[in-house]
Amino acid sequence: MCGLLAALVVSAASLPAVAIAGLAAKAGSDELGELPAELITQASPQVSRVYASDGKTQLAVMYDEFRSDVALAKVSQNMQDAIVAAEDHKFYEHNGVDVKGVARAFVNNNQGGGRQGASTLTMQYVRMALAYSATDPQEVVNATKDTASRKLSEMKYAIQVEKELTKQQILERYLNMAPFGNGAYGINAASQVYFSKKPADLTVAESALLAGMVKAPTAFDPTTDSGYPQALTRRDYIIDNMVSMKQITADEAAKAKKVKISRTTKRPSSGCVNVAKNQWGFFCDYFYRWWLGQSAFGETSYDRERLLKSGGYRIVTTLDIDAQADARKEIVAQTNDTNRNALMLAAVEPGTGAVRALSANRKYKIDDADDPQNPLSSNPALARQGVRATYPNTTNPIITGSSDIAGYQAGSVFKMFTMVAALEAGMGLDTTINSPAKYKSQYRDNSSSSCGGYWCPSNASASEAGNFNMWTGFGKSVNTYFVPLQERVGADKVVDVAQKFGITFRNSDDADLAKNSAADWGSFTLGTSASTPLDIANAYATLAADGKYCTPTPIASITTSEGEKIDTGKSKCTQATTASVARKALDAARCPVGDRAQLGNCAGSTAPQVRSVVGHPVFGKTGTTDNDKTAALVVGTRSLVVAGYLANPDWANHTDRMSHDIVNPAVYRTLADYMEGKAVEEFPTP
Repeated sequence: MCGLLAALVVSAASLPAVAIAGLAAKAGSDELGELPAELITQASPQVSRVYASDGKTQLAVMYDEFRSDVALAKVSQNMQDAIVAAEDHKFYEHNGVDVKGVARAFVNNNQGGGRQGASTLTMQYVRMALAYSATDPQEVVNATKDTASRKLSEMKYAIQVEKELTKQQILERYLNMAPFGNGAYGINAASQVYFSKKPADLTVAESALLAGMVKAPTAFDPTTDSGYPQALTRRDYIIDNMVSMKQITADEAAKAKKVKISRTTKRPSSGCVNVAKNQWGFFCDYFYRWWLGQSAFGETSYDRERLLKSGGYRIVTTLDIDAQADARKEIVAQTNDTNRNALMLAAVEPGTGAVRALSANRKYKIDDADDPQNPLSSNPALARQGVRATYPNTTNPIITGSSDIAGYQAGSVFKMFTMVAALEAGMGLDTTINSPAKYKSQYRDNSSSSCGGYWCPSNASASEAGNFNMWTGFGKSVNTYFVPLQERVGADKVVDVAQKFGITFRNSDDADLAKNSAADWGSFTLGTSASTPLDIANAYATLAADGKYCTPTPIASITTSEGEKIDTGKSKCTQATTASVARKALDAARCPVGDRAQLGNCAGSTAPQVRSVVGHPVFGKTGTTDNDKTAALVVGTRSLVVAGYLANPDWANHTDRMSHDIVNPAVYRTLADYMEGKAVEEFPTP
């Protein structure tokens, strides 16, 4: 229906006198039949507004037609009077049809005196409402075509509308549905677009200008050279009408005519590429994709998008604008938007699944195809095809993933799933394994890491050898501790834990291994499966929530245009593991980030500075893949978990070496910023 009303103009009357007389005879009777429901209920599309978690900061608006209904009491009397003076002098006197006006127009039009219209405000409302309720193009034509049968039907419905609605209700619906040009539909939008004010504050001059535009929004557009003089003439004509109708005085009219007409407009643009602050774009996109994936909003993604852009929803999201600003600040402190390697952060609240921040060293923006900023892809094969990279501009969900964005290998952060599986199997944190510098596993392998046909992983350093338990093995990230630990518990059990903790296998090869060969997936414990920062932040948040996994959500509340709150968007929580196992795993996870375990001794860490910088009890894990193709860190408190990846989103087989000196500070300083001023809260004792 986008742009439909812009084509509607007042139709000239062309009815035979006998039809008019017959209709007039029925005006006082009850023989006109029932009204279509759309003539009583509002049928016009409404803007949906998306807010941050504070419920005040507007992130974005979503619409096909920029329109938000407003109560008549919040529309200035000037505007109410002006539209009557412009379109229907007898509005408060007739019963829906101005019979004398129709007859006069009929005689004039048949005598060649030029086309005259006789549509009352009520008839115009009927036409607009029927057009908006149309379900196919032919119904739109039928509702707007200037024919005698359409006009007669319009009159019939108008008379019935006047029986069921008050004049004030009709006027309110009319003003909320009428087109005002330049993408403004309804008086609320028009007052904002043309005057950047509320409709309650419209002056006589402003009201007369807007009232004059409804008849022909394009012809009377004051922002164009051709429309400006016509808009001025029509405005003054309506002001004169307001004087003759005793709505204003002659002095008020004279002052109004002296007011200069503005030739500029201002309206918020729709969608996530037009968020109020660019740094909110990735979160907005995450919300938008989430909405399109909810069957509660329609059978198809098209239906869901239409509902979002026309339903008039008030959506309060989980985005914490302070946490988001902190994440962006710390990212910028480490790198810049023109770096081809992406530094990506996600923050999740334990126990709720509320996504509090999503940020990257990228502008959320569509690159200009005619004057691109993005260079050619670093993947030579793609570069030869003219494919461009995702920096500095992208709208790809690089932080959260999608069917097209599988994610990145995150390395040793996946060892947590092996530890949880082992604890669930009855092993203790003190389970000791003699871990050599290189280990010959039971998993078959023919790659360069093979030893006689078996996979033989090694540690980052030859010095990482000896006896380790879960505290020390996790703290120092000893590969040759976790591979045999996975062998004891079963790789399929580890994969199962990861899935319960929310890891999604978007990569087809990963999905196939998880489904058909999980027991033989030896490298899984070392993080060779693709994942995203949001996946890992939420997985580790499960530990902080005593093993309760909550699906990540961008939604705090959704309210319909009628003020009804709906449940869609609430996180679904399940007990992914027992509280006892979660607390034990978290106790060991304090070791990698420089904190102290409550039950055992850490004896080493891979990110020792985290605890002192954050200043609160923390847990987490670093992750590095082969040849440093990805560097990752996840750190959390009881209040928030932040995960960060440094990776090349355009080419998995790049040759850059990712540095923890970049990703680590961005992650733990974002958490430190968030925790500043909050009370110190210890983790529950295992």
